[in-house]
Amino acid sequence: QVQVVESGGGLVQTGGSLRLSCAASGSIFSIKAMGWYRQAPGKQRELVATISSGGSTVYADSVKGRFTISRDNTANTVYLQMNSLKPDDTAVYYCTTRATYVRGGLDITDAFWGQGTQVTVSS
Repeated sequence: QVQVVESGGGLVQTGGSLRLSCAASGSIFSIKAMGWYRQAPGKQRELVATISSGGSTVYADSVKGRFTISRDNTANTVYLQMNSLKPDDTAVYYCTTRATYVRGGLDITDAFWGQGTQVTVSS
């Protein structure tokens, strides 16, 4: 199958920056979209940003101009550069990827999620 592992979360002051990384591994044949979602306490999980295999990006309005998503297709890795962080950005950030993998001679496409990484922005 496919494993997804995030890293780079932590505690930062308002106005600071963090860079999240996410690597997908396993019996991967190809990866389509990759992206980041976040979930704050008591709130639903929400889209932060996605990037297609061709590099097209989508951002939540709340992060436009502050966050940048990028990917390294050769390493099956996606990054989220977060600048000008605000307390409202505090959440667990989850990486997701839509990947095709091989199992039993069949190509299977599915979505995979990481365990999440905590981002805390202090005021």
